[in-house]
Amino acid sequence: MRLALFQPAIPQNVGACIRLSACFGVELHVIEPTGFRFDDRAMKRAALDYGPLGHMIRHPGWEDFQRDRGAGRLVLFTTKGATPLDGFAFEAGDTLLFGSESSGAPDFVHAAADARVVIPIRPGARSLNLSVSAGIALWEGLRQTRP
Repeated sequence: MRLALFQPAIPQNVGACIRLSACFGVELHVIEPTGFRFDDRAMKRAALDYGPLGHMIRHPGWEDFQRDRGAGRLVLFTTKGATPLDGFAFEAGDTLLFGSESSGAPDFVHAAADARVVIPIRPGARSLNLSVSAGIALWEGLRQTRP
């Protein structure tokens, strides 16, 4: 299982996902461009000393990510998702993809996804924070697929 972020804009979210990657032992793929520089103090502060433990791969763009991400399904998490998280069956080779905080995922990313999943939240609430969503999704995916 892998975690992927499409053009993230907020360094603290990437820092938190570096921590998720390190703590759960999964690859983190960051699809550029990002809304910050990787030497940004905010990202370093959020990642603390977990950066060296995480397996982060940076991709210059979408095509590079698609070429290099490896085998398995591309599972897009979106507020426009078709399958609620509690009804989705994960596979060990899945890549869990999250769109940009401000604009989500564009149509071409939706079209490339093998599955689209939504984390149900109460009516009227807009969305969860990116790194919170990634943590929820990654935990459920690992819970289902790890012995």
